[in-house]
Amino acid sequence: MSQDNPALHLAARARAADSDRYMCALFAAPRHRGALFALILFNAEIARVREMVSEPMLGQIRLQWWRESIDEIYRGKGRRHDVADPLAEAIRSHGLTRNYFERLIDARETDLEETPPESLAALEHYAEESAAPLVSLALEVAGAEAGALTDVARHVGVGWALTGLMRALPHHAAQGRIMLPRDVLDKTHLTPQSVADGAKVGPAVELISDVARQHVQHARTLRRALPRAAKRATLQTALAGAYLRRLAACGHDPYNPRAALGPLYRQLLLSRAALFGA
Repeated sequence: MSQDNPALHLAARARAADSDRYMCALFAAPRHRGALFALILFNAEIARVREMVSEPMLGQIRLQWWRESIDEIYRGKGRRHDVADPLAEAIRSHGLTRNYFERLIDARETDLEETPPESLAALEHYAEESAAPLVSLALEVAGAEAGALTDVARHVGVGWALTGLMRALPHHAAQGRIMLPRDVLDKTHLTPQSVADGAKVGPAVELISDVARQHVQHARTLRRALPRAAKRATLQTALAGAYLRRLAACGHDPYNPRAALGPLYRQLLLSRAALFGA
């Protein structure tokens, strides 16, 4: 059925690409959801470039394709593509800011590097650039002035991205990609190779989770003053806090199956946050 209905097909693809952001988007006004689904799919496209290529140069080519596609959309043209098409509609309908897309693409160049981040500060910067612009775009879809909400977008984005990176550590390690910064590795007596070999990473994950928690707390404080639509555009803060609590309960072990959150619990958590503005 979703194949015959473009809106349902877009929603189904967004759900498959990023179930957490998809669930958050469901609490937006119905007229905004299509644009949010398009943003989810665009973000998923550029986020998975590293996994799709065999060498960095091919990844650079794919990212350049998206740079050119974004440029064409803003020049009133656009390429026929199953993600670029709904993205162009979202940009036109909501007057989305071009710079946010460019920052997201630039951040994904970092994914093509083989070495871990040099420092926790560098990881925070990557988290900001790879996630905060997407929050700003969601705020624009909601009708908020994203430029005036830079701090909100930053804390929501960094908190969410750092939490996601810790949760994804087993997946990344299996690919030989270590996102634990060198200063954190040194402090916890780990090496990229020992992490790839399955060493216990709890102390390292705890250090980064503490930073993520600080951003989540700042985001929660700043969100209290936002109008309802803007609060719902930043609902991932509620999920980030829950993931961090679950990780802590599991000894900050991302390999522990209990560190995950079931779909029903996530739905209930988001429903409560959307209803009470938490």
